[in-house]
Amino acid sequence: MHCFSGDAALARAAAGLEMVCSFAGTVTYPRTDGIREAARTVADGGYVVETDAPFLAPVPHRGRTNQPAYVAATAAAVAGLRGEPATEVARSATAAARRLFGLPDPGGGDHLGGRRQPA
Repeated sequence: MHCFSGDAALARAAAGLEMVCSFAGTVTYPRTDGIREAARTVADGGYVVETDAPFLAPVPHRGRTNQPAYVAATAAAVAGLRGEPATEVARSATAAARRLFGLPDPGGGDHLGGRRQPA
């Protein structure tokens, strides 16, 4: 779900349909309680983090043209909301993106989401 703008209930419903929630800079905005709660509660592996460039720059870059480098601020916000280290959010979001897009593991693994990937 590109640029997820729902709440925790919608995130749970999306997970039930095997959809992935994509959190953009809006998760860093102070008045987006529903999005922030969804980021807190969505299951590990059920989300990715995106820039949505050139729009929706995260705090502290809000008001500027968004760019891919700002995804770190969005990931850090998701980590803070989840009470997890940023490295865990990076791991989970990257694994979800690999499953979603059918990408191989550059670490040498060729197994994603229960199906073998061609070499």
